[in-house]
Amino acid sequence: MNASRAARIRLVHGIALLATGLLAGAFGYGAANLAPTFDAVPQNMRFDFHTELMKVNGITMQAAMAVSALSSLALAVLMRGRHRAVAAVACAFTITSFLVTRFGNVPINGRIKQWAVHGASADTAELLRRWELFNITRTLTAVVAFTLLIGLALRPRVAEVDRAAALSPSAR
Repeated sequence: MNASRAARIRLVHGIALLATGLLAGAFGYGAANLAPTFDAVPQNMRFDFHTELMKVNGITMQAAMAVSALSSLALAVLMRGRHRAVAAVACAFTITSFLVTRFGNVPINGRIKQWAVHGASADTAELLRRWELFNITRTLTAVVAFTLLIGLALRPRVAEVDRAAALSPSAR
């Protein structure tokens, strides 16, 4: 592998790790801290806070998901063999996080905005339970994507393995 290609792979991999780590961390923080807090406060307070949080959260989380997916896809294009497949699977998990968010959490967020203004409806408890299940799902898919990218970062480089094998006493 030439130095220019190796440098591109390191750069793209770094971007993928950063974006996916931020995504997994943000979702993880939300699942571990925000969701239980939502359950501990009065429902109207939850609805108000949730509505305000979504105003800023939507932009940052969508950006993190987009950069994570695109950089993982670029990494898959740049890599070869099994490493390409791992990067592609990481991309697929990030896209899954996006799809769960877009088609699971976001519609329920819209209902939560309505509840903040007009009060809870008969199906509130069921929809909040579904929101939490979607939240856990998108968190796990983001963590799996991040774990796969970490695994790629920790893999031995082919050149280093070849060099180590050439220097080992058993190779002589």
